[in-house]
Amino acid sequence: MNHIRISRRSLLRGAGAAALLSRLGRLNSLAQTATPDYRALVCVFLFGGNDGHNTIIPLTQSAFNAYRTGRGSLALPDNNGPLLQVQSADGTPYGLNPGLAAIHPLWAQGRLAVLANTGMLVAPVTRQAFLSNTVAVPTNLFSHSDQLQQMQSGFPSATGGTGWGGRTVDALHTLNGTSTFPAAVSTNGPALFCTGGIVQSASLLPGFDLDVSGLNLWPQSASDARRTGIQQLLEFDSGLALIQSANKVRKDALALNAMLRGNSATVSTAFPGTSLGDQLLQVAKVIKLRTTTGMRRQVFFCSLGGFDTHGSQSWQHWDLLKQVSEALAAFYNATAELGVADQVTSFTMSDFGRSLQPSGSGSDHGWGNHQLILGGAVLGGRVYGRFPDLSLQGPDDCGSRGVLIPSTSTEQYGATLARWMGVSDTDLPSVFGNLANFGSPQQSNLGFLG
Repeated sequence: MNHIRISRRSLLRGAGAAALLSRLGRLNSLAQTATPDYRALVCVFLFGGNDGHNTIIPLTQSAFNAYRTGRGSLALPDNNGPLLQVQSADGTPYGLNPGLAAIHPLWAQGRLAVLANTGMLVAPVTRQAFLSNTVAVPTNLFSHSDQLQQMQSGFPSATGGTGWGGRTVDALHTLNGTSTFPAAVSTNGPALFCTGGIVQSASLLPGFDLDVSGLNLWPQSASDARRTGIQQLLEFDSGLALIQSANKVRKDALALNAMLRGNSATVSTAFPGTSLGDQLLQVAKVIKLRTTTGMRRQVFFCSLGGFDTHGSQSWQHWDLLKQVSEALAAFYNATAELGVADQVTSFTMSDFGRSLQPSGSGSDHGWGNHQLILGGAVLGGRVYGRFPDLSLQGPDDCGSRGVLIPSTSTEQYGATLARWMGVSDTDLPSVFGNLANFGSPQQSNLGFLG
C-alpha cells in the first residue's frame, strides 16, 4: 500500500484555499464598479508578545533614567545601533528601536504613530485595585493561548466565536453590495480575528497555486486538449448537488488563480522576501483587485512569530522588528502606488507586552504594550494614549517588575479603527461589547485617524 504524507502546513493551505474558494460565488458576474469609497484595515499580529519597552523608549531624562534602571542589561541603545530619534507633537522626545529604520521616515511625514500602553481590559484598572483584587480583569492574564485569542476576539473574559475584525465588516456588509468575495482575509492560515457572523472569511496563503496540475504536456495541443476536457467536466451538469458544488469550487479556483497571476494583480513595489513581506504583498494584490471583486470594505490579518523572547532578546528582537519595518514600509509604498494610501490603515497587535525587568538575556510575559499604526489617514508623528511611568512598583506596574497595567483598552483601540472604517457609534457596541465601560463611543475615539 502506498502512503501519501501530508504536512500540517499543506493541510492548512488546502483548507484555507477551500474556505476561500467555496465562498467566492459569482465572482466576475457580480463585480461592481469601484468607487473612491474603499477602506481596509490590515492587522499585523506579532505572535509571542512583542517587547514594547524596547520598541519605543522615552528620552526625557527622568523617564529614560527609570527605563534604564528597570531594563538593566536589556536597555537600549545596544550593539544593534543607535536609537532612531522621534518627537511627539507636544515636543516629548522618544527613541525607536533601530530595527524600525525602514518606517522611521514616515514619522516625520505624519504617517506613523504609536498608541502607548494599550491592552485587554474589562474596565479601567488602577494598581491599588489590581493588587487588592477589587476589579475584574481578563481571564488567564499572561497566558499566550488565552491572550492571543482575546486580542483577536475582543472579548476579555472568553475567546468568543467571532473576531472583532470580522464583526467590523459584519456591521458594514451592505457597503459591499452583492459581491461574494470574502470581506475578511487571513494570509497565514485561519484567524479568529477575521471570523464574523455575517460576512465570509477566508485564508489565502501567499504563493499557493490554485491552478490545475498535469497540464505541462508536449505537444501543446495535448495540453490544450486536456484543459478543454477539464473545463467540459466542470461545466457538465450531473444533477448531483455535491458534485456541482465541488465543480463550482474548482471553477472559482481557476478564475481567482488567473486574477492573482495576471496583470490586473501586478504590484511594482519591491517587497522583502520574508514571510511577512510575502503576506503583505498578497494583501496588496487583493486590494488591487477591488475593482474586479467589487469590494469597498475589507479587513486583512497577517502575522509574524518569534516574539516570545525569554532569552537572547537583543539581536532577535531587533531582527524581528526589522522584518516588520521593512514589510510595512514596502506595503505603505504599494498602497501609494495603487492610489489608496489614505484608504488603508495598518496596525500591530500582540498577545501582550513584556516585563521591563529582564530575566537573564530576555524578558517575561507582561500586559500593556505599545502598538504601531501606519497609513495615509493616520495623524502621525505622535504618541497617543498615556505613556506609562516606568518606575518599578510605580503607579503603572501591576507588580514589581514593570509589567504595565494598560491605560487604554484594546476595545478603544479597535473602536477607533472600526469607526474610521465607517461603523456608526450606534453599531460599535455590537462590535465591542465592553466599550461602554470606557465611556461613550465618542469618548473612545483615540484620535489617531483623520
